[in-house]
Amino acid sequence: MHLDVHLLRDFYYRTELGRAAQKGVRDQVVALWGAGRGLTVAGYGFAVPLLRPFLPHAMRVIGLMPGPQGVMHWPADGANHSVLIDEARWPLANDSVDRLVMLHGLETSDRPAALLDEAHRVLAPQGRAIIVVPSRTGFWARRDATPFGFGRPYSRRQIERLLTECAFVPTAHRAALFFPPSESSYWIRSARSLERLGGRYAPERLGGVLMVEAIRRDAAPTRPGLRAAARRPLAVLEGVPKGTASPAWRSSANEDRAETG
Repeated sequence: MHLDVHLLRDFYYRTELGRAAQKGVRDQVVALWGAGRGLTVAGYGFAVPLLRPFLPHAMRVIGLMPGPQGVMHWPADGANHSVLIDEARWPLANDSVDRLVMLHGLETSDRPAALLDEAHRVLAPQGRAIIVVPSRTGFWARRDATPFGFGRPYSRRQIERLLTECAFVPTAHRAALFFPPSESSYWIRSARSLERLGGRYAPERLGGVLMVEAIRRDAAPTRPGLRAAARRPLAVLEGVPKGTASPAWRSSANEDRAETG
């Protein structure tokens, strides 16, 4: 079940907790990818809070928002970069995206494999994707007062298995949101310090979200039920009546064996 775009907007842009969460996840994305200078950067779901650092430097920035969620103009202070799409049919060419980040997209999708197949299609051969999902062992997935309390939370093993089945190769993983999902001013003020300490010392399972970076694998998916159909081999001598003379190369070979025998 997708959340409404207005609920997501209000959380991330109109609450102190949402702004703190936005910064905690966005800092990790920037730490992995830098400024994305000269690249095409796309975000799926409600990933636009993570895309702003790329606007001044990337060649192109696109916010892809699924139909059941709805779309909004983004950024509010500039030309629109967002578009409403079908989650399994994106208006992007093959191999056209250098960096792709998903936030509030995979865990709420009814067709996660189809969604990842479409991400695989648009990602460039050297491109990278970051999938952000609620951690099933974190506190954020247990509180539905935030968007991370909706949809299916994942363990690291589960999300990496799903990515592998959809022809991705996980290359890095991180956790974020080590501070509790509380509106308390004390925890909001402590969020930056807790993120820094959590990322350095705390076990990954204590983070509110998991972030897995992956590259695409250019091979057939390994999901059950998808098999490459074997074509009927070409019969070179098809149509030649049985009992006709053997091919010249076979006759010669038989004669050579007879002479040496």
